[in-house]
Amino acid sequence: MAYSWGMQGPESWSELEARLSGRQIGPTRGRDGRPTGEEAWNAGGDGPAFGRRRQPYEAPTPSDGTPRPVVPYAELHCRSNFSFLDGASHPEQLVEEAHRLGLSALALTDRNGLYGVVRFAEAARAIELPTVFGCEITVRRRRDDADDTHDLVILADGPDGYARLARAVSLAQLAGRKTEPVCTLADLADLGRGHWWILTGTRDGAVPGALVTEGPAAARRELQQLVDAFGRDRVLVELWDHGEPLDTARNDALAEVAARADVGCVAANGVQYATPAGRRLAAAMAAVGRRASLDQADPWLSASGLAHLRSGHEQMRRFERYPGVVDLAAEIGRAAAFDLSLVAPRLPPYPCPDGLDEMSFLRRLAEEGGIRRYGTRPQAGEDLSVRARAWRTIDHELSVIETLGFAGYFLVVWDIVQFCQRADIYCQGRGSAANSAVCYALGITKADAVSLGLLFERFLSPERDGPPDIDLDIESGRREEVIQYVYERYGRHHTAQVANVITYRARSAVRDMARALGHAPGQQDAWSKQIDAWGRLNKVTAQTGPDGRPDHGIPDDVLQLALEIEDMPRHLGIHSGGMVICDRPVIEVCPVEWATMRDRSVLQWDKDDCAAAGLVKFDLLGLGMLSALHGAVDLVEHHKGVRIDLATLPQDDDVYAMLCRADTVGVFQIESRAQMATLPRLKPRRFYDLVVEVALIRPGPIQGGSVHPYIRRRNGQEPITYLHPLLENSLGKTLGIPLFQEQLMQMAIDVAGFTPSEADQLRQAMGSKRSQARMERLRRRLYEGMAERGITGAVADEIFDKMAAFANYGFPESHS
Repeated sequence: MAYSWGMQGPESWSELEARLSGRQIGPTRGRDGRPTGEEAWNAGGDGPAFGRRRQPYEAPTPSDGTPRPVVPYAELHCRSNFSFLDGASHPEQLVEEAHRLGLSALALTDRNGLYGVVRFAEAARAIELPTVFGCEITVRRRRDDADDTHDLVILADGPDGYARLARAVSLAQLAGRKTEPVCTLADLADLGRGHWWILTGTRDGAVPGALVTEGPAAARRELQQLVDAFGRDRVLVELWDHGEPLDTARNDALAEVAARADVGCVAANGVQYATPAGRRLAAAMAAVGRRASLDQADPWLSASGLAHLRSGHEQMRRFERYPGVVDLAAEIGRAAAFDLSLVAPRLPPYPCPDGLDEMSFLRRLAEEGGIRRYGTRPQAGEDLSVRARAWRTIDHELSVIETLGFAGYFLVVWDIVQFCQRADIYCQGRGSAANSAVCYALGITKADAVSLGLLFERFLSPERDGPPDIDLDIESGRREEVIQYVYERYGRHHTAQVANVITYRARSAVRDMARALGHAPGQQDAWSKQIDAWGRLNKVTAQTGPDGRPDHGIPDDVLQLALEIEDMPRHLGIHSGGMVICDRPVIEVCPVEWATMRDRSVLQWDKDDCAAAGLVKFDLLGLGMLSALHGAVDLVEHHKGVRIDLATLPQDDDVYAMLCRADTVGVFQIESRAQMATLPRLKPRRFYDLVVEVALIRPGPIQGGSVHPYIRRRNGQEPITYLHPLLENSLGKTLGIPLFQEQLMQMAIDVAGFTPSEADQLRQAMGSKRSQARMERLRRRLYEGMAERGITGAVADEIFDKMAAFANYGFPESHS
C-alpha cells in the first residue's frame, strides 16, 4: 500500500489494533515472512466473485519533451482486450499511446460489442483525446447460415449513431446465442443508414476477403452491396500495412476497386495492441481463443508484429502512394467524435396514481408508513420523544431526496418490495439503506434508523456522486421470480442484469499461457497450483529458495506472459444481483446479450462502468437464510396453527445464554468458528452486542488481532477512556473503540463541527483512493474545527491519526 495514513489507513490490521490501543508495533508477517494482514487479504485470486471497485482513471504525468510537428491522423480500427482474447491492450493503454503519438482521435472497435467504451471514454476524457465509438461486428449473408460470415467495422457518427449501433449490436446478440450474434447487412442498413461510417475491415472483411479468394470483380460486388445498404458517402475502403509481402499489392487492388465504385479510401491499421511490445501476448491470447498452442494456431496468426498504433507521420510515410487516405482518417475521426457522457440515461418515470408526481407520491407513502411505524405526527413542540425525532428525520430525508431528484429510485425499490409481499416472498433491504427512516417507513428495511441513531448521510447526502444504493436481500429459492418480474414490468429492452467482467488471476494466467506455449494439460495444472489462490504473480516471481534460485518450477516465458495478462478481461459473467432500468431502451445505451443462464440477458458493462456512465443499478441478492426462515415459519403455522411475525419475536434471556455458550451452529452470521470462539469472551446480553460482534469478526481483524481493545474493555481488563470528552457521544456505545464508519462521521461532527454531509466526504476521502488536494482541504477543515473547540496540539494529532487509521477498515453500522 503506497498511500499515506491520511489517505488509505494502516497497512495491516495489527497496525490498526496497535494505534487504537495506543501501542506501536511493526506489520504482522507470517512464518514465511509474507504479510498476513490486509495486504494478503486484498491480494486477489482466481475467483470471479472477489469484489474490487475500479478506481477512477488517473492520467499519466505529461512528459517534458519538446513538442514535435504532428501530422493529423485518427486511428479508426482498433481492438482492446475487451474483444476477449483478440486484443492485447487495456483501453487506457491505447488512449495513452494515442495521446503520446499525437493522434487527432481514436476509435475503439471491439468485436461484437461495446464492452470497453466506458473505460476508454474515461481515460480519453482525462487527457482530452477525442473519442470515436464503434464495433467490428460479425455479419451473416443469410440469417440461417452460421458458416458464411464476414466482419464489418462500424463507426457511430455522434450520439444518435451510437444509440443505433448499441441497438443493432443488442438485436444481433439477442437474435442469436452467447458469442454467436445473428445479423445481416439488411438488418444493419435499416438501423444505421446515414448515421454510421462503414469500413470494409481487414482480412476478415467481405471486400478484402473476396479480393484475395475470388479477385477484383468479386470485391467490387461486395463493395457495391455495402454502397447500396449504407450510401456511397458513408462507405470507406480500409487500407492497412502490416509489413507483409503482399500488403502493397493488396492495397493497390483495393484502391482500384474503391476508385471504380467512386468510394473513398482511408488508412487504418487494424490495431490489436498499443505498442510493438504487445505482439507476443496478442499471439498467445489468439491461441488461447482457439483452444490451441501457438504452433497449432500459427496458420491464423499474423506474420508481422505491426498491428499497433502509429503516428500520423509514420502513416503518411507508409501510405504516400495513396494521397489523402491519412487526411481522410483524421477528418472522419474529428467528425464522428463525441463524449460518451452525452448518452447518460435516467430512470423511467414511475406511474403515480391520482395525478401525483413522483415526489408527491413518495411523500404520501412515507406519511402512511411513518404513521404505521411511529404513530401520528406530534403537534409542534409537543415532546422530544422518538416519535417527534422520527418525523423530523423523515422530513429531512424527503427534503434531501427531493433536492437530488431521486424520488423515482425509491419508488422503484418500493414497487419491487411490494411485489415480494404480494407473492409471499421474504425480502428486506440491507446495507447503508438501513440508515434511512424513509426506507424503514416504506417497508424497504426492517431496522429503525431513528432508534438506533444511524446517520442518513452515510446512505445519501447532497454531495453524493450518483444515485443511492439499496441492496435487497431476497430468499434465494425465489429470487428468479423477482428478476423476471422486473423484466416483465419494464421490458427486456429497458432493463438488464449487470455483467461481471471475469479477469485473469494468477492461477488462470499461468494455466492459459502454459497452454499457449504448448505445455501438457497436467503440467499447466501443476504450475498453476504452485500459486496461492489469493496470490499475485509479482510475489511469486520474487520468491527464492535457500540457494537464491526461484522457489517454483514455472518457466520464465510462461511467467512473463502470465504477468502481462494478469487482470486482463477474459469473458463476461453475471453480476450476483445487479439490474439496471432506463427511461429509454437500455439497448441504446449499452448493448445487451444473452447470458449462459436461461432467460437472463446481461449488459456488456460491469457495475463500475454502469455507475460511471450514469446507469442506475438495483441489487437483487439471494439469501439462503431467508428461505430457511420462511420454511420455518411455514412449518410452525402448519403444525401449531400460529403465524409468526419475525419482527415481534421476544428476545429471551435463554437465547442469549445459548449465545454466550457459543451454541450457534446454523445461526446466520454468528456460526463461524471465529464467531463461536469470540462469543464466550464478548458475552452478548442484548441485540446490539451481536451488532458489535458481527462488525468485529471480519477477516482482517481476526488475522491482526484488532478485536482485543474492545474485548479488554468489555471485560473490565482495560479502563474505558476517551481522548477528549467530546468523543464520548460517538464512541460511548462501543466503549471508546471506533468500530463503525458512522462513528467516524459522528466524531467529525462532534469534535470539529462538521455537517453530516461534510463528515461523509471525510469518510470517503480517508477510506478510498482520492485526490491529495481534497484530503488536504478536509484535513485543514477538521483541524480548524477542533481548534475552535479547544482541541489542539498532540490531542488533535492523535484524534486525526486514529480516525485515519480506522477509516479504511471501519464496518458500516447499518450492515451489521
